[in-house]
Amino acid sequence: MNLMRAIGKSATIGLLLWAAAAAAADSRTLVELPETMQMHMLANMRDHLAALAAIQAALADGAPARAGEIAETRLGMSSLQTHGAAHMAPWMPAEMRRLGTAMHRSASRFARVAEEVAAGAGDGGRPLQQGLADLTGRCVACHAAYRIR
Repeated sequence: MNLMRAIGKSATIGLLLWAAAAAAADSRTLVELPETMQMHMLANMRDHLAALAAIQAALADGAPARAGEIAETRLGMSSLQTHGAAHMAPWMPAEMRRLGTAMHRSASRFARVAEEVAAGAGDGGRPLQQGLADLTGRCVACHAAYRIR
């Protein structure tokens, strides 16, 4: 049992040292927000990630209309009010706002392509994949450039 505790302590210490080194090496721009706004933004980001997973699941189920609806209502331009974007935007650097707006527009474009595919007016393969890749890439670009902690 003592060996297991020693291994557990070593793993914990190693994880803490790794986390400290990773934080020290983090060159992303820190966006300072009040604690309540940090919590709000993190909740939005977790919902964005859950929406991306739901979009992928809908596409895997062969349901492009559902994928499009999720994209628009949870990530697209029509989702801005739900996420409190107007309240958050003044705290963000201009480039972060630009990246966020580009992501929301990309989600709306993806939703339109998904609707066309669902209506039989578009190719269901490559355009949907390109749209989802563009959307996800915009998330990655913002997360690579900015942090709030």
